[in-house]
Amino acid sequence: MRTERLSAFTDGVIAILITIMVLELKVPHGTDLDALSGLVPIFLVYVLSFMMLGIYWNNHHHMFALTDRITGGILWANLHLLFWLSLMPFVTGWMGENHFAPLPTALYGVVLLMSGVAYFILEQTIIRSQGASSKLKAAVGNDAKGKVSLLLYAIAIPLAFVHQLLADAIYVTVVLTWLIPDRRIEHLFEEARETGQ
Repeated sequence: MRTERLSAFTDGVIAILITIMVLELKVPHGTDLDALSGLVPIFLVYVLSFMMLGIYWNNHHHMFALTDRITGGILWANLHLLFWLSLMPFVTGWMGENHFAPLPTALYGVVLLMSGVAYFILEQTIIRSQGASSKLKAAVGNDAKGKVSLLLYAIAIPLAFVHQLLADAIYVTVVLTWLIPDRRIEHLFEEARETGQ
């Protein structure tokens, strides 16, 4: 299987997940600003989840640009990632509808943590399939940013039962750190272009 086919499938799944999430933003019955006030928590969680899915889509695209072949292990690891991402609309809606209550906030963190673990497994599966000269390994190094993100999610989950806004602040912090462009893979592309490889 070519990498383009797997990437196109993943693109389609992520597009559907974003569509499902936006459908949770129900049109209010009133015409004043008070009618919108009930949607604020739902909208805020939607924005956070939209950015999360966008970050996964972006990083997935870059990762597969450095992947030259697809193995059975890569297919299953990719499906594992998509399984956890497919739960985003559910936890997004539940957390927003319940105004960041502790259990929905913690479960949101569980889905984020497991999505991060699944992404790490996919990344390592690709690196193993590429062998000692793995382009992806050269690009991501020890992936400290990914590991710190997982640690922060693991801290946020129990913290949601102490003070859910602190857990939410951690989720936002992780998103903001990933919004800063990661130039490692793009830098590798530029080097390859300059050397004509």
